[in-house]
Amino acid sequence: MSLSAAAPPMLLVRRYWRDRALWTTIADVFAILAALALPWSTTLVAIFVPCWLGAVAWVMDWRDYGRLLKQPICYLPFALVGLALIGTLWSDATWSARLYAVAPTLKLLVLPGLFYHFERSSRGMWVFVAFLVSCVLLMAVSWLVTIDPSFTLKTPNEPGARGIFVKNYIDQSQEFALCVVALAYPIIRLLRTNRIWQALVLGAISLGFLVNMVFVTVSRTAIVTMPIMAGVFALLHLKRRTSLILIGVMLVLAGLLWFATPDVRWGPQSLLRDYRYYKTDEHVTSIGLRLEFWQKSLRFISEAPVIGHGTGSMRGLFERAATNHEPKDQVIANPHNQTLNIAVQWGMVGVILLYAMWLVHLLLFRGEGLVAWIGLLVVVQNIFTSLFNSHLFDFHEGWMYVLGVGVAGGMTLAAKQRNQLAERR
Repeated sequence: MSLSAAAPPMLLVRRYWRDRALWTTIADVFAILAALALPWSTTLVAIFVPCWLGAVAWVMDWRDYGRLLKQPICYLPFALVGLALIGTLWSDATWSARLYAVAPTLKLLVLPGLFYHFERSSRGMWVFVAFLVSCVLLMAVSWLVTIDPSFTLKTPNEPGARGIFVKNYIDQSQEFALCVVALAYPIIRLLRTNRIWQALVLGAISLGFLVNMVFVTVSRTAIVTMPIMAGVFALLHLKRRTSLILIGVMLVLAGLLWFATPDVRWGPQSLLRDYRYYKTDEHVTSIGLRLEFWQKSLRFISEAPVIGHGTGSMRGLFERAATNHEPKDQVIANPHNQTLNIAVQWGMVGVILLYAMWLVHLLLFRGEGLVAWIGLLVVVQNIFTSLFNSHLFDFHEGWMYVLGVGVAGGMTLAAKQRNQLAERR
């Protein structure tokens, strides 16, 4: 009796142990959960992504995966990570610092797996919808925090914490800016097909993000990059007259953000003033620090222009170059510029790999459609925000890039494959 009772469960295990459809679904669920968690938690993302990787690897066709790795969209991220690992050999930093500096690059290893999985999965759009829904919920909570500052996981009255429930205003601005511009494509498509109500709903959501950025909090990086992203959309998807109107509207909105938000308002005069305060008056300013970081980084690059100073070397370089008026806690290991970050550690070899990766990912999304637009927008946002931050290596913005490019890239590869089969017929 016990043997017969035990048989059905064993049969079920044997049946589903290597069932590709089941494990594909499980992987989809973990990817959706990672997208839902990204605006809220680093810990949950760090849990869901390895679970997703395990589910994909369990039923992966390794020959197909190997063929995919031969494409530059896959081997260039691998090459960048490989350079970070090899760069530990000529660094003079401690081994703990070298390995710590390798860690931010490892997320790039997930990109080929995402390409592989979502070339075969039909639920890629669910990941994007999950991220949008999560951002909408975060926007609602942001308004609650603005009304009641005690309703936050951060320290009340902390600088930059206005309207922030979790994480920081830079991460929140990146999410909201991406959603605002990404929604432009489906809104235009819905209007062209006379689906007015659906367009109004998405338009209201997009406007909600914008209003939050105007009246609650926004980062300087978002203000600078949003018009650029809107301009890319206008040039690709709108007629010339409409493009000019949209670009004009985005410039006006950027101007409103600029002047309505004193905390992020700056221009040439304030740049020079803050830098002068930093150099002559020993007054710590964010602009002064950033210009100082860039100036020193360029000097470091000139000392080792080809292969850089090695992985994890930046903190030591900045410590040795620190001036007397720099507070100890302002000595950093990040020059707040992705190109400089890579060039200091791995020289022009690293910069070439970085720009080549960005280029092939841009070219991947040359086609039409919402998926191609989302993928292109994620790459464009990362490129331009990386002028002011090392966003590819930051946890939040880096995973926005990896998930966005990986999911959209896999769906794009699937669409190309379907088109090729259709042409053969």
